[in-house]
Amino acid sequence: MDTATAFRISGKVQGVGFRYFVRTAAQHLGLTGWVKNNSDGSVVGLAEGDYGLIVSFLKELKVGNRWSQVEGVENEPHSYSGEYKSFEIRY
Repeated sequence: MDTATAFRISGKVQGVGFRYFVRTAAQHLGLTGWVKNNSDGSVVGLAEGDYGLIVSFLKELKVGNRWSQVEGVENEPHSYSGEYKSFEIRY
């Protein structure tokens, strides 16, 4: 079942390649959507795809990459649109 989630990651997640890590994780799982840095120092985004794959994706975000220090992962259900063809980094 396709679904979507909006997410916000807090901690040391800017300046450490975290958006690229998020994009790679999403692409590996076949998810679509976007990720970007937020002005408050967090990283935010939207992921669409199979519910089980989104659960796996969120678990990966909680771990982060080797240079990040994830302090929190917030997510909330979002309406699935199907409009995204890939997973992109937004600036």
